[in-house]
Amino acid sequence: MHSSSPRVAVIGGGPAGLMAAEVLSLAGVAVDVYDGMPSVGRKFLLAGVGGMNITHSEPQPAFVARYAERAQAVGEWLAPFDGPRLREWIHGLGIQTFVGTSGRVFPTDMKAAPLLRAWLKRLREAGVVIHTRHRWLGWNDDGSLRIEHPHGELAVRPTATVLALGGASWARLGSDGAWVPWLQGRGVPIKPLQPSNCGFEVPGWSAVLREKFAGAPLKNVALGLAGEPLRTGECVLTETGVEGSLVYALSAGIREAINRTGKATLHLDLLPDRPVNKVRAALHKPRGSKSMARHLQGQLGLEGVKAGLLRELTDAQTFADLDALTLAIKALPLTLVRARPLDEAISTAGGVDLQGLDRRLMLTNVPGTFCAGEMLDWEAPTGGYLLTACFASGRRAADGVLEWLARG
Repeated sequence: MHSSSPRVAVIGGGPAGLMAAEVLSLAGVAVDVYDGMPSVGRKFLLAGVGGMNITHSEPQPAFVARYAERAQAVGEWLAPFDGPRLREWIHGLGIQTFVGTSGRVFPTDMKAAPLLRAWLKRLREAGVVIHTRHRWLGWNDDGSLRIEHPHGELAVRPTATVLALGGASWARLGSDGAWVPWLQGRGVPIKPLQPSNCGFEVPGWSAVLREKFAGAPLKNVALGLAGEPLRTGECVLTETGVEGSLVYALSAGIREAINRTGKATLHLDLLPDRPVNKVRAALHKPRGSKSMARHLQGQLGLEGVKAGLLRELTDAQTFADLDALTLAIKALPLTLVRARPLDEAISTAGGVDLQGLDRRLMLTNVPGTFCAGEMLDWEAPTGGYLLTACFASGRRAADGVLEWLARG
C-alpha cells in the first residue's frame, strides 16, 4: 500500500464520481468527494425531470454497439457493470425499476431524486465525506490539488485522485469544461469538446414558418443522412432549425458531416408509413377546384407543420409536378449548417483522449490520477446509454485506484 491509510479525492459529484466513491469506500478506503456546486448530482436530477431513463434493456451486443467507435473501450467498462447489473444496484437502494415499451428502463416513480437521496445516505453511512461548494482549480506547483471554497483555498494531497468533472454542457449545473487547460498543461491529450445529443440549425427558416410552427412537433417522420437508412421517430421544429429525439440519435453523424464540409444534408420522409407508389397514386387523384394544400390534406393527411415544412423546403416547380412532389414528401432535403451551442446540448463529445489513459483509466502523464464519466472522449445516444457508461466508468476508475494502491 502507498500508506497505511490511503485517502482518495474524487472531484465531481455526478454519477461517475459518486460511483467511484462507493466502490472505494466499500473497499475500506477513505474518500473525500469535492463538488463546486451547492449540492451534488445536479445534472443527474435534471435528467430525471422528464422521467428518469436510467439504462436500456436491449441485448448486450446491441447495447455496446451504441458507443460506435468507442464500443470496444466502453464495452470493457460495461463488462462487469452493464444494464442488468445497474438495475440490480438500483434495487439494492430500495428503488424498483420497470422496462418501458421502448426498452428503456425507469425507476417505478420515474424520478431521480429518491434514488439520489438513498444513494447519498448509503455513501455517508460508508464514511464518504462530501464537500460541496468546493471547486477544483487544477494543481499547485508542488502537485497538490487546488480546492477553492467559500472561505479560501485548500491544498489537498490525496493518495490518489479520481477526476469525474463532466463535459461542458449545462454549465450552470457544474460541468463547464474549465478543466481542459489544466489537464493540457500536464500533457494530457484532449479532443475538442463538442455538442452531442443536440439540436441543429438550418441556414434560416422563413418568418412565416417560424411564426406559425416554431415549437411544433413533427410526429411519425423518418430522418437520415443522405445515403444512409432513415430512422423513424419524432422531432421538433425550432426557431433556428430542428431538435428532439430523432435528431439527437443522428447528432454524431450530423456534427461530423458539418465538421467536414460545413453542412449536413438529411432526407426527411413526412409519411414513413406510406410507400412511395401509394403517395403518388393519392396525389394523382383528381382534385377539381381544391387547392393543393386541401388536396394534400384530404388525400394524405398532410397538414400543419408537415405541410408547412414541405412548402418551405420545395419550390413552386416541385409543387406543380406531382411526381416531383411525391419524391419530396418521401425524401425532403433538409440542410443543417451548425449545432446549437455546446451549453444547450444534452451531452458532450470529445474530452480526455483514451490514448492518454491506461486500461485502469489512469492518466499516463499524471500517475495516481484517474478519469471517469463524460469528461472522457466517448459519446452515446440518449436512452440510458449515457448514464450506464458514466456509472460503469466510475467503477472502472475506482477499481483502477484500488489496483494501483495495492501495487504500491
